[in-house]
Amino acid sequence: MTEQHFIPENFSETRPNGQVSWESPSNIALIKYWGKRKNQIPENPSISFTLSNCKTITTLSFKAKDTNDTFSFDVFLEGNKKEDFKPKIQTFFERVEQYLPFLKDYHFIIETKNTFPHSSGIASSASGMSALALCLMSVEKQIIEKDVTLNVVESSYDEKYFNQKASFLARLGSGSACRSIEGDVIVWGETNVVEGSSNLFGTKYPYPVHDIFKEYQDTILLVDKGEKQVSSTVGHNLMYDHPYAQNRFQQAHDNLEKMKIILESGDLDAFIGLVESEALTLHAMMMTSMPYFILMKPNTLKVINAIWDFREKTGLPISFTLDAGANVHVLYPKRDAVPILEFIKNELVTYCQNQHFISDQIGFGATQI
Repeated sequence: MTEQHFIPENFSETRPNGQVSWESPSNIALIKYWGKRKNQIPENPSISFTLSNCKTITTLSFKAKDTNDTFSFDVFLEGNKKEDFKPKIQTFFERVEQYLPFLKDYHFIIETKNTFPHSSGIASSASGMSALALCLMSVEKQIIEKDVTLNVVESSYDEKYFNQKASFLARLGSGSACRSIEGDVIVWGETNVVEGSSNLFGTKYPYPVHDIFKEYQDTILLVDKGEKQVSSTVGHNLMYDHPYAQNRFQQAHDNLEKMKIILESGDLDAFIGLVESEALTLHAMMMTSMPYFILMKPNTLKVINAIWDFREKTGLPISFTLDAGANVHVLYPKRDAVPILEFIKNELVTYCQNQHFISDQIGFGATQI
């Protein structure tokens, strides 16, 4: 499959007005991607848990306009107009215009809100861009359905195509956003390990997953809520000339093969070792870039050491992963939630900014409202 698959043919001239709403979750990668090529193509595959509670809710109002020479839109967060969001949306529209040829025909009002504080330090690009992509797909679907002269065969615009194209579009806004359309385990990036995997969009993991992972918990410790010193885009670009890049990309492929065995067997010791190694490898790539940078904070390391100490003392299968920032995702099975949550509240929240943390768990993707 190529990008051409998502360019509509004989596109309708009908331009209905209306409003659509979607809520889309964030996700946390277990096997990390770090480094990308042109058009948001990942250098290595990744696999993620879709989350449930950390999500973005977006309403897109669309009204046809008389001219179609420019993109026209306003963006609101929590009811407040956000001019500083517009450059990113403008770039996104430019990237996806050939796949959504109606974009310049409309004025859009984008109203968005998060179930987590915007300034919490949790990356909202995955949930935000996926929610917007889904809204735009709903607009496209309405346009196609309104034009009865096209005689569109329903099977050519089924749920699978809708989700694939939404994921494809979301990727062009934020790479990790393509993993938020569906759940509960998503793979992005072409690999021989997973049949049907693609660089163009995220795909549902097609192999058996042990029951222990079906209700896995993710408590997010908000160690630092500030803006990152180095953006993820800059960090990805530093992989171009990174001395360890090729070894890292191969390691991700190898680790995905190991994760496939772990997910089926339910081997929590192996899961813990692999997930924590992946998290630390991600940050090792940052620390060995040129220029180098560190996104972990002192309290990030204190949390990690406290988790290791607690795990050794209790034998409970608690582990951590990190995204490209200072916050810590504490992962554990639901069956062990009571003692682990007690440990988090008694010992780990002291390392969080304003003692803030978010309780989440594995989820099943976006939902139209």
